[in-house]
Amino acid sequence: MRVPTLTLAAAGVALIAPATLPGAAAALPPEARTAVHGEGAGAGQGAGPAPAASRDVPAVARPERAATTPSRGRTTTAPPRTAAGTGQDRAEGAVTAADLLAKVGTCTEISNGRYRTDANSPATVPVCGAQGAVFWRADLDIDCDGQATVHCNGQADPLYSPSTAYVQSDGRPLNAETLPYIVVPAASSRWSPGASGVRGGSVAAVVYQDRVQYAVVGDTGPSDLIGEASYATARGLGISPGPSDGGVPSGVTYIVFKDSKADPIEDHQAAVSTGERLARQFVTDN
Repeated sequence: MRVPTLTLAAAGVALIAPATLPGAAAALPPEARTAVHGEGAGAGQGAGPAPAASRDVPAVARPERAATTPSRGRTTTAPPRTAAGTGQDRAEGAVTAADLLAKVGTCTEISNGRYRTDANSPATVPVCGAQGAVFWRADLDIDCDGQATVHCNGQADPLYSPSTAYVQSDGRPLNAETLPYIVVPAASSRWSPGASGVRGGSVAAVVYQDRVQYAVVGDTGPSDLIGEASYATARGLGISPGPSDGGVPSGVTYIVFKDSKADPIEDHQAAVSTGERLARQFVTDN
């Protein structure tokens, strides 16, 4: 979800009766951006890199702008691009994909309505509440925004933006090629991530097939769309990470631990150690 910066504002959330998680829907074309993306669409493009800041400044959202930049959508429903599983769950820690997926089979909806995975897809994805976390199941579109790198730059990615909603401790944008991060929807009447303890730097366990990848909340997207993560997140899950032709159309589970934080946001090992501890707690408590 191509987003410049948004501040996650508090809003009320509604508790609805449990429901079975739906599968994610197909993707669609990226441009027609401001006209297609529902309530989250707007005319703004991503701004340039954030100004430098001192090392002791934690991950912060840049000033709120008048519009978000809409999501990248795949032009077709692509098949999963991943190697076959080995029969043993592959994770960065001891908590396996099977452990986590066993705890997210039913959904107690906390979103006041559901999300689309892409602009023309139906709104079928709820945000679900659990003890110590929120979660959803959707597709995975590739976010390549932030610092320009070999694979994430304006030539490789026609929708590339040099900014991310949250920045490193030195004030620079995040590095999508090296840092596993996820994108959350901008706050709206549908759901306010901040009100659920989900903010920049919050730690997530992203699950696909037999793999678990720990990541941080690093970017925000349109308020009506969900299902996007960085180049590095996709690569860690065995998913093709190409910004134009990568991603998968369904089957990715995002579990974000409430009131968690990797400090500094760019330290992936901090996210792994925090994520593994909270994942064990999540499995115990749910």
